[in-house]
Amino acid sequence: MLDQLVQYDKELFLFLNGLGSTTWDGFWMFYTDKVHWIPFYGILAYFMYKRSNTKMFVLTVVVIALMILFTDQITNLFKKVLVRRPRPCHEDDLIQVMRLVKSSCGGAFGYFSGHASNSMAVAIFSGLVLRYKYKYLIYFLIVWAIVMAYSRVYIGVHYPLDILSGMLFGAFSGVLFYKLDKYFQSRFQLK
Repeated sequence: MLDQLVQYDKELFLFLNGLGSTTWDGFWMFYTDKVHWIPFYGILAYFMYKRSNTKMFVLTVVVIALMILFTDQITNLFKKVLVRRPRPCHEDDLIQVMRLVKSSCGGAFGYFSGHASNSMAVAIFSGLVLRYKYKYLIYFLIVWAIVMAYSRVYIGVHYPLDILSGMLFGAFSGVLFYKLDKYFQSRFQLK
C-alpha cells in the first residue's frame, strides 16, 4: 500500500510539474525565494507591533523565532534521519521526464518541505494573532502558504506529499505556538 501511495505521489508530481512553462518559470522562482518575502514579513510584524506594547511585541518575535526554529529542526529530522526520501530531482527515473526549473536541486532528501511547513506556520500563527483586527487576513495567508507550497512542486524539488505533510505540520506548529504566545502574553502582560 505504501508503494502504491508513493507511485501516485510521483504521478501527481509529474502532472503538476508538467503544467509549468518557461513563461511562468521566473514568477515561480521569484515566489519560492524566501528573501523576496522579507517586506511582507515586515508588514506582518508591523501589524503585530501595532496590536500591543513593545515588550509584548518582543515576546511575540521570540515566539515566532522559536516556531521557525522548531519547524526547521523537525523538518530536518524527518528529511535527514527518519524518512530520507530523495527529492524528485535526485530520482534517476524522474529527472529525465520532469521540469527542473531551479539550477540546483537542494539537499538529497525532501520529505517534508520546509518551505511548506514554515510558510503555513507563519500563516496560521499570524492569522490567529491578528484575527481580532484583521478578520479575513488568515484566509489570505493560507492561500499565500498553499501557493508557496505548490511553488516547490512547480520548480521540481518536492513531491505533493512532501508539501501536504509540510503544510499540515506547519498548521499544527502555527496553532501550537499561537497558544504559547497567548500564554506568554497573559503571563507577562504589563498591568
